[in-house]
Amino acid sequence: MAKVAIVGAGSWATALAQVLAQNDHSVVLWSRRKELAHLINEGENSRYLPGIKLHSGIAADTDLEKVLQGAVAVVFSVPSHSFRELLKSSLPYLKDDTVVINVAKGLEESSLLRLSEVFAEEAGSVALGRYTVLSGPSHAEEVGRNIPTALVAASQEMATAEYVQDLFMSQDFRVYTNPDIIGVELGGALKNIIALGTGIADGLEFGDNTKAAMMTRGLAEITRLGYSMGANLLTFAGLAGVGDLIVTCTSMHSRNRRCGIEIGRGKTLQQAVESVQMVVEGVRTTKVAYQLAKRQGVEMPITDQTYKVLFENLSPREAVLNLMGRGKKLEVEEIMHG
Repeated sequence: MAKVAIVGAGSWATALAQVLAQNDHSVVLWSRRKELAHLINEGENSRYLPGIKLHSGIAADTDLEKVLQGAVAVVFSVPSHSFRELLKSSLPYLKDDTVVINVAKGLEESSLLRLSEVFAEEAGSVALGRYTVLSGPSHAEEVGRNIPTALVAASQEMATAEYVQDLFMSQDFRVYTNPDIIGVELGGALKNIIALGTGIADGLEFGDNTKAAMMTRGLAEITRLGYSMGANLLTFAGLAGVGDLIVTCTSMHSRNRRCGIEIGRGKTLQQAVESVQMVVEGVRTTKVAYQLAKRQGVEMPITDQTYKVLFENLSPREAVLNLMGRGKKLEVEEIMHG
């Protein structure tokens, strides 16, 4: 029985702990708050994953050193803006061969870096061989109930990705491997922007046609930016690309979609985020992607209009009209050239 540490104690951290414990691993979660650790130790994370009876192999603690001590792998399940801080705090307690698994779907706002680049800055580029990103279409509410789910583990070392694959694989939780860290990280982060935009369209009471158009054209601009940054195009046709895009744009489990719906209905950004009551990664990611698109010289019209709705007081309805009124384009060529 291997010990796996999880830094974080939210819904996704708890659902992954359940998967690992059911695979006979000993799992310890780190929580900032004593009351949340207490709930988990009592057998249910009623704050973030209510109604799921937790496996007896799961425990929680507020002592980071104690949580990380002796762990063969550590999962970082924290918001992207907290990743660097918690990584720096954790590194002194990790062994040189501890596998680091990141499940945050975001980018660092201050530096515009992907989270693997943040990891390399803090742990050294040599340590990237033990870093893996786990991503794909997955709601904690479903994973916690053992609803069949498929994800992808990406690492520059295939042996590390395969190790993570073996750690999590079960009859209800299928894991594929992919060497394309860039594509998997960008797919997981950027789909949240499109989910915000799709949610806004839903809040305006547009229909399925609009949603399908937003998702399809959203995938095109995600692919354009990813390609310009060195990602493999095929990654965006996989679980971390179109798979995660579909689930995030269509489900009411999606925080980003729910936030977008409230904005489309007339709430301010602050009111919409507060109504979701959990971190909405797409808000910060929209800021980052807006800047990355300019830096890379890539056209990202949905990201651009979503940014203007969120941060420049553009009305949601006007944003959709701006998207529909763009100049004529050739679809297939536009995927690569904008």
